[in-house]
Amino acid sequence: MSTAVQEDNYEEALKELKALRAKVEKAEDTKSRLLLEKLEEDEAKGKAQREMMEQLNKQKLCEKEFKQQKDKLQDEIDQLSRKKQDLQEKLRKCRKQLETKRAESTKLKERFKIYAPIPHTEVKFLAPMKEKECTDEMNHLIRGVFTISQQVTLLLQGGQALLTFEEEKVASQILKMAHCRVTCEDSSLDVKPKRITMETPVTFEVHLDMSRKELQVLDVPPSMPEERIKDRLEMSFSKSSRGGGEVESVDYDEESRKGRVIFLHPGVAVDLAMRGDYIVDLEHEEHLKVEPTYRYDLQKFQTFCGSVKRTILLDVIGGKEDEEDLQDHLEIHFQKPSNSGGEIECIRYISEGKTLQAFFSEDKMDVE
Repeated sequence: MSTAVQEDNYEEALKELKALRAKVEKAEDTKSRLLLEKLEEDEAKGKAQREMMEQLNKQKLCEKEFKQQKDKLQDEIDQLSRKKQDLQEKLRKCRKQLETKRAESTKLKERFKIYAPIPHTEVKFLAPMKEKECTDEMNHLIRGVFTISQQVTLLLQGGQALLTFEEEKVASQILKMAHCRVTCEDSSLDVKPKRITMETPVTFEVHLDMSRKELQVLDVPPSMPEERIKDRLEMSFSKSSRGGGEVESVDYDEESRKGRVIFLHPGVAVDLAMRGDYIVDLEHEEHLKVEPTYRYDLQKFQTFCGSVKRTILLDVIGGKEDEEDLQDHLEIHFQKPSNSGGEIECIRYISEGKTLQAFFSEDKMDVE
């Protein structure tokens, strides 16, 4: 019995040993597999760490390049800002100079503006005038001839239109009609063609002479006798240090407080007139206003009569349509040969409540 028990125990021990060996082998396999996986994971981890370091280095490099680019752009922005400020300062100076020049120009325009009242004079037409011979006195003058022509005008009232045709015969045909019926979209209008009555325009010449030797002195204080003032004027305007010159003669009117200085040589008066004022030694130094002397004459006053042969006036237009639409209807109507019309050069219609000043040029009218 004991031998059989021992054999059974031996077999069970063998079985347990085999089971333990199998477990040990399985555990060894698992250990090997885990070690291999650990090695693979460590290798992957090292690779990931190397890639991360490379990315960090690249990031640092990009940040460095970005900072360099940013600094470079900031320097360019600063340079452009300084250039902008310089340009703005130059622009401000140029604007200031422009304003100064404009003020000087306005002052000169006002100083040399001519106020010449035209008197009412009876006009007698004679033979054409001959040109005057040039004398030595004229060489001391700055001469100007201004032709002034009155432009022919017509005040266009509300509800009226002006039509200018390319041919005279078309305007003549329309003027023979007592009225014309113009068809619009939903209605029709009766308009009356009328001949235009022109005013008598005039033209004349203003001959202006400005002396290069004479200078007018204004607002002279009456602080001393007339003769002494004349002497002081002559002495003051003779001083070359002040821009004066040799004086030929001096006149002074105590009532108007105006003086007239005539220099021996031309040109001095013009330079002083451009300055506008001059220091005169009276009882004290006085800044007096100076200006050039003018002489003007009205010549070649002419009147002329004219008539407009290609333009007609349409009156009593009572349409309530839009101004542009009604103008289009009028243009379409008077362009049709069936309505005795023709090609229109220009047309202008004014609606009720408005007025318009129309100007006629010489090519639109016949002068008689």
